[in-house]
Amino acid sequence: MKNSLKTLVAALALCASSATIAAEPIKIGVSGPFTGGSAPMGVSMRDGVKLAAAEINRSGGILGRQIELIERDDQADNSRGIQVTQELINREHVVAALGFINTGVSLAAQRFYQEAKIPVINNVATGSIVTKQFLPPQYPDNYVFRTSANDTIQSAMIVNDAIVKRKFTKVAILADSTNYGQLGREDLEKALAAKGIKPVAEEKFNIKDVDMTAQLLKAKAAGAQAILTYGIGPELAQIANGMEKLGWKVPMIGSWTLSMGNFIDNAGKNGEGARMPQTFIQEPNTPKRKAFITAYQQAYKVDRIPSPVSAAQGYDSMYLLAAAIKQAGSTDGPKIRQALENLRTPVVGVVTTYNHPYTHDNHEAITMNMTVMGEVKDGRVVYADEADLAGPKQVKPHSKK
Repeated sequence: MKNSLKTLVAALALCASSATIAAEPIKIGVSGPFTGGSAPMGVSMRDGVKLAAAEINRSGGILGRQIELIERDDQADNSRGIQVTQELINREHVVAALGFINTGVSLAAQRFYQEAKIPVINNVATGSIVTKQFLPPQYPDNYVFRTSANDTIQSAMIVNDAIVKRKFTKVAILADSTNYGQLGREDLEKALAAKGIKPVAEEKFNIKDVDMTAQLLKAKAAGAQAILTYGIGPELAQIANGMEKLGWKVPMIGSWTLSMGNFIDNAGKNGEGARMPQTFIQEPNTPKRKAFITAYQQAYKVDRIPSPVSAAQGYDSMYLLAAAIKQAGSTDGPKIRQALENLRTPVVGVVTTYNHPYTHDNHEAITMNMTVMGEVKDGRVVYADEADLAGPKQVKPHSKK
């Protein structure tokens, strides 16, 4: 009897221990700039991820476990990004990560996820080389994924709007001095060259610059009919306001960041008409989008999402990661990567319905057919082309072309 009792106690203890292990939360890192000039992007992304995680947890979590988000503010600083990435890996033991807003931070820090074989989904950073840092044959497997429209897509759309649709023949490029701005400038140059166009002026500015007079005067003297931009909200607003001071107004057409709340608010009427590529515009034109917008507004007590694109891409990245973990039946990094590369079940997101969004050799979830041009109007971003407003046309199939 004594031996039987000991066996029973041991079995019960083992079951209790197993239940405790099974109930441990799944730790997922979320990093981005939650303070500073890039904060509208970082905070919106984080809050989109939080909405998705809360929904998943209310539905029972993943593999019977709850999601625990471990947040870190990288302050849009490369060194800080490296530090928080190492913390998430070595101290918090995250099984995957979502985030990276700034291309420079991503390029500096994501190598640590690659080395640790931990998947990271870049849900805002758009630099064209972000998903191409770790390719074969040097790296048999790539742990870097993306749910944002890369700059190759965006630059082609910017140039198409300026050169093809609006028939401008003289354009100037104004780009900030960060990796994001200068890599974007290079992509714009390539896209313009494909149309037989050379910029009449190319000017650089720094983060926190408040006077763009010199750059704008050079663009004006060169006869620019439009300004093509690569930067973030605060400095982009200084470009719009600088044109007003000079009494010179030409269209601004730039990367998706012209949709940032701190561009729209700081530029005011001077930002009207600015155009940019968008994966998501805050318009409830599908049931999924309506539910997402309402949930965001109620959860965070806002009307206009500070960066709708960031919020939507963050939300979708959480659902894609959850689908991969569920399919893998594991939180092992290589197994999650393999599942992401071969998702068998479509994932209905805010941006689109993701149908096999990744392969082993292509880690870009967003293609050009999912992206539209937005335009600033009356303090919000609206569809530049009303034909894109129709919901069913906007949720487009994934294309690997």
